[in-house]
Amino acid sequence: MMSSDEPQKTINNPIIPYVGTILGGLVPGQLVVIHGSVPDDADRFQVDFQCGSSIKPRADVAFHFNPRFKRSGCVVCNTLEKEKWGWEEITYEMPFQKGKSFEIIIMVLKDKFQVTVNEKHLLLYNHRISLERIDTLGIYGKVRIKSIDFISNDLKQKMVISREIQKMDDHLVPPSLLPSFHSSLQGAQPSSVGITKINTENGETPDGSRFGVPYVGRLDSALRPGHTVAIKGEVNKNPNSFSVNLKSSDSTDIALHLNPRMKTKVFVRNSYLHDSWGEEEKEVANFPFSPGMYFELIIFCDVHQFKVAINGVHTLEYKHRFKQLEKINLLEVTGDVQLLDVRSW
Repeated sequence: MMSSDEPQKTINNPIIPYVGTILGGLVPGQLVVIHGSVPDDADRFQVDFQCGSSIKPRADVAFHFNPRFKRSGCVVCNTLEKEKWGWEEITYEMPFQKGKSFEIIIMVLKDKFQVTVNEKHLLLYNHRISLERIDTLGIYGKVRIKSIDFISNDLKQKMVISREIQKMDDHLVPPSLLPSFHSSLQGAQPSSVGITKINTENGETPDGSRFGVPYVGRLDSALRPGHTVAIKGEVNKNPNSFSVNLKSSDSTDIALHLNPRMKTKVFVRNSYLHDSWGEEEKEVANFPFSPGMYFELIIFCDVHQFKVAINGVHTLEYKHRFKQLEKINLLEVTGDVQLLDVRSW
């Protein structure tokens, strides 16, 4: 098992077909990041997470990710077991284009793979073969690969958060100053940093987590420019919407109301001040949430605005309407979401 302080492993410009051992195997929380491009004459290519590299009999393929370019194109996912393919899961949204470069990020979760292409969520694929059996990566077909990175979970968190804060602002945060933010992915009981749960009437959730929804937590220190609030969760399978609120405990005011609505794919932002809602803000380049999706949401408090990133992608900015930042001391999460961890620093 790869330890969190091992350096990330990078494979540069591999010859295709590529078949290589995944050193240390795969564990929940890792990322596999593939940069490459699609040739003009491509008909298909595939990325296979394999159980060995045997050709005869053919090794089992736990996750077969297969973009196909015929007609309007699609991405086919499947599992090969004992030389027999299972049922195909087909995604008709096609993020790859002939002649164009791409970035595939495959996040390894304990029950599924989550795939993002070019910073946009593409699909989820539930494990049909246990992660422990996967030890080989194969890439085949008409594709050019520039690099393959295996990024350990701890390194990923530091990289994503520091990159986001740099992207969102000029605040450069050395990774050494960032808190460890990965225990819940590993299945261990997370310990909150910077936020104390206060709605104890919910009791424990059935899985023993301390993050039952609705959740209310108190920030251990007053909000100020440079402050970060980070939330990890999973959208429910058949969601309507959920909300993340930053509030003041000495009034009914809500300084920041984040409200993704899955049915309509609208991401509402607003403030509730002096007993009334203000004007909604809805513009966003890409709606970042999907049913069943794992997410890491980062709220960065700047002098004039909040900046929000989801899964490493800067998503929106929201100018402060509630100006007394030091009075913002509560975090509330409600709606169709499973909460895995909350942090503030």
